[in-house]
Amino acid sequence: MSAPARVLVVDDSPTMRGLITAVLSSDPEVNVIGQAGDALEAREAIKRLNPDVVTLDIEMPNMNGLDFLEKIMTLRPMPVIMVSTMTHRGAEATLAALEIGAFDCVGKPTPGEPRPFGDLAEKVKAAARTQRQFSQRVAAPAPPPAVADFRVGRKIVAIGSSTGGVEALIAVLQKFPANCPPTVITQHMPPTFTKSFAERLNRLCAPVVQEATDGARLEIGKIYLAPGGERHLQVSSASAPCCRLVDRPPVNGHRPSVDVLFDSVAELAGRNAVGVILTGMGRDGAAGLLKMRHAGARTLGQNEKTCVVYGMPRVAHELGAVEQQLPLSAIGEEILKMTAARKEGTE
Repeated sequence: MSAPARVLVVDDSPTMRGLITAVLSSDPEVNVIGQAGDALEAREAIKRLNPDVVTLDIEMPNMNGLDFLEKIMTLRPMPVIMVSTMTHRGAEATLAALEIGAFDCVGKPTPGEPRPFGDLAEKVKAAARTQRQFSQRVAAPAPPPAVADFRVGRKIVAIGSSTGGVEALIAVLQKFPANCPPTVITQHMPPTFTKSFAERLNRLCAPVVQEATDGARLEIGKIYLAPGGERHLQVSSASAPCCRLVDRPPVNGHRPSVDVLFDSVAELAGRNAVGVILTGMGRDGAAGLLKMRHAGARTLGQNEKTCVVYGMPRVAHELGAVEQQLPLSAIGEEILKMTAARKEGTE
């Protein structure tokens, strides 16, 4: 058995520090080695205790969590999990933190929530195991890709991601031209965060990026991000392919689930689709990607070296669902190759 993950809890609220500590201490594979009430205390605790993982509140006195995260990533890179309020402002700050290099985020619980910080311990353990260099950052917004001659074919693109997916999706989608193929995405993320993330992607990328709505038609040049929380994203067709938000229990512990999206794309589009599975914990999306491949779709997986967590892509690869494993930097261009119209006509 490996040594427990050693965690430093940083939050200006003694109540919140106590709750986080209690949740983490209930897992025998996690050891809370210290607490800090602000960035100055945290800096000294990091020097003294050398934790494997830090949980970090975004809003704190003296120095806010984002500024302190910048210093951590510059001076002493390590896995940091951000703890944020479930508000629009909190979502914006958390997305900025994930771009700076935070490992993942969790939302602060609301009154009466049955399982506060439900998967925090699992995220802490995954963060402690990863060998990724946390000094890596997302590059500044890239100019529109030089693919003015790209002619889109008839294929739909479906992408699934989880931990590390904010950085990964930015890297992939910044390669897309304004006339990209219709693209649907499920990224595991708290409910209030997906709208802010879609808005952020829309600012950074050439195509239109929006949170998916029920009945929205799939159109060239548009990217649809599954809303977090209550429903799954599927695609279906009556007169034309469109997004459907469906009420179903969580699948693989997630709602929305990547498997639910991939299953629907396999049924609707068959060989006229490309499936992509990016960094993330667990196995969500692996079975659905295999179903897509069996239906004739092209499939890609992010390779281990460039994943924050090589979980979902690993399981998909082991199942035989992945046609090609590629580094993150190559995935966007490969999607375009697979979806471009043939010179003789369209696919």
